[in-house]
Amino acid sequence: MSTFIDPGPSRYSFDNDDPESVGRHSHLSDILDPFTFERLGSLGDLAGRRCLEVGAGGGSVARWLAERGADVLATDLNVRHLPLGAGFRVLRHDLVREPVPDGPWDLIHARLVLLHIPEREAVLERLAAALAPGGALVIEDWATEFGNLCLAAPDRETAQLIEEYRDILVNRVLPARGNDPTWAARVHAVMLAHGLTGVDTVINAAAWPGGSPGAVLIAVNVAQLREDFIAAGFTPERIRQLYSAVRDPRLVVRSHFTYSTIGRRPDGS
Repeated sequence: MSTFIDPGPSRYSFDNDDPESVGRHSHLSDILDPFTFERLGSLGDLAGRRCLEVGAGGGSVARWLAERGADVLATDLNVRHLPLGAGFRVLRHDLVREPVPDGPWDLIHARLVLLHIPEREAVLERLAAALAPGGALVIEDWATEFGNLCLAAPDRETAQLIEEYRDILVNRVLPARGNDPTWAARVHAVMLAHGLTGVDTVINAAAWPGGSPGAVLIAVNVAQLREDFIAAGFTPERIRQLYSAVRDPRLVVRSHFTYSTIGRRPDGS
């Protein structure tokens, strides 16, 4: 296994040291795991396969892979939420500053990771190069540039509040931290450019009623980036209103579009 190198302070927008991160990982697992498991399940029998789970978060995907007999290494910049003794290995790892852990890998999966990393294209190229012949790279990210998140609301003011939140998050707060809201739609072309074959993209979205994990994630986002939101003009009173709104069952918001893109390294390369 690679020698440990301390990557220094986290640069990720949603720091695992934040108390809100526990809820974040739980909500994301509830929202995204069914679609992710469907996509990974399409790759066939995973027993005995070497799998690298990048930016593993709370470890739900790593656990699912291990339960299917895969040999799994779960990595993250901060591994505090990755359980030990769950059937997979854990490595603290900086995807930007350190080499990809020793492969070759039959499967590499990264979910909601590369869209937050300015060096995303170079990282994808290195991940692709770490695949075994015939190995699959699975990149899943949210396309966040699309507005009109609010499908139903108790009043016009609540609908405007949700759109104001989205505009500040997507167009001001996250881009200042290196996020690219258009990245998800570009992954397919980038995989092709780096020689991956059989590239396939499936796009998924859902409606989230108030009180559901998807709606409550909005409040978690603001809680973790509270100072950034206030600096962008989203007042403490607006934040309190938002916290209440996302728990109102009369609110229904659209999820971001999840682009799940799979590409394979050619056999014999």
